[in-house]
Amino acid sequence: MALRRIFISLLLLWSCLGVADERLDAARQALLNQVEVIRLAYASREFDNYHQQLKAEQQLPTERLYAIAEATADFWRRQGIATGGSPLTLNDPYMAVIVSEPRASDYLMLSNRVRYLLWLARHVSWLPLEPSGWLKPGDSHKAISEIRGRLQALGDYPQGATSGSYYDERLKEAVLRFQVRHGLKSDAIIGPATLAWLNRSPRERAQLLVVNFIQRAEYLAEIGERYLLINIPAYEMWLVDDDRVALRSKVIVGKPYRQTPIISGEIKNLVLNPSWRVPRRLLTRDLLPKVREDGSYISSRNFEVFDYHGERVIKSDDEWRDVARGKFPYRLVQKPGAGNTLGRYKFFFPNEYSIYLHDTSDKALFERSDRALSSGCIRVEKVEQLANWMASHLVRDKQTWVNMQRERDKTQWFAFDASLPIHLVYWTSWLDDDNVAQFREDIYKKNQKFSLNLQATN
Repeated sequence: MALRRIFISLLLLWSCLGVADERLDAARQALLNQVEVIRLAYASREFDNYHQQLKAEQQLPTERLYAIAEATADFWRRQGIATGGSPLTLNDPYMAVIVSEPRASDYLMLSNRVRYLLWLARHVSWLPLEPSGWLKPGDSHKAISEIRGRLQALGDYPQGATSGSYYDERLKEAVLRFQVRHGLKSDAIIGPATLAWLNRSPRERAQLLVVNFIQRAEYLAEIGERYLLINIPAYEMWLVDDDRVALRSKVIVGKPYRQTPIISGEIKNLVLNPSWRVPRRLLTRDLLPKVREDGSYISSRNFEVFDYHGERVIKSDDEWRDVARGKFPYRLVQKPGAGNTLGRYKFFFPNEYSIYLHDTSDKALFERSDRALSSGCIRVEKVEQLANWMASHLVRDKQTWVNMQRERDKTQWFAFDASLPIHLVYWTSWLDDDNVAQFREDIYKKNQKFSLNLQATN
């Protein structure tokens, strides 16, 4: 009996040691994953050394593991991203690593995606595809087999055979999925834009995800529970109330040479049936060339002309055409109503760029995938839903709002009981609600070097 008890005790001890070793190895692997995420965004000798130690030493000393975990937690805190606490306060190495990770809800899925992309980078060839022409359903080409395999590796094409040079229906569905999650025109045609994204390497994709994750997590940590957020390269708006998305909408933003600025502010009122006072820059660049071609442009577009003393000026179409050829000493104001450039609603927030949100008379532009089309201001597709939400939650004079709903030609300002924070951000990659990696074109060329202005020291 004594020998049997000793034998059982030894088995239990070995079992406990095995569990402890497994837990320590799991801690080392989780910490290695975290260090790889950090290294993608922040190049430093310190984290390169951590990476080498975690990869080289299967039995990393526990005290060293704690030290690296504390260094990663400190890194996240310096970026304004909360972690679960200090690893040095725990006696469990695995839990010490877990609390060193960001508390952002999408971190675990991001880490998993990054790990897979880095695996692809190590094991799958990703040479540039050059089919020397556009490919569409029904075509045959030697590059199609490679395209099919690449889409499968990225999760857009289902598992199974990837050979064959014929562009079939199954590949068409995969290309469409790929185009949607890259913000491309959904036409199943593999042209220059789609091909460019197919050629983006797995490591480059991982870098995009990590850089944007850090930017988003730091920003969202301080943003509050109610706000309007516009992601410029995604051409999308989110209205968030009580930490829930109340409205999503497509938007149109500034052209690359007339960029919408990355700023924050507060919307304090909205305008129903706004008039449009044409900025001098737009008058010179956009409107006057049209007036020089056709003097009736002013009257046909419902513009009124004023001198700099505020006096209205009236001329014939021919006279306006002639005046537009020289120095134009007037300002144009488009009256409210049908065809007004600002549409039916304008949402103003004080800022040095004179940027605001508004409706538009040209609704067809929202069907385009590339919507960097404005002169800097933001046009909202679901503008009426946004205005009605504001009327219900923010507008002070609700009765006047109701009374004005049939009015189309009279301008009315509505003050708010409380302002609505607005944030114009620039994020080119993220994981969506279904944990699918989304990527968007860097329309203003802000992420070309994949670098962050991260704080290396306190």
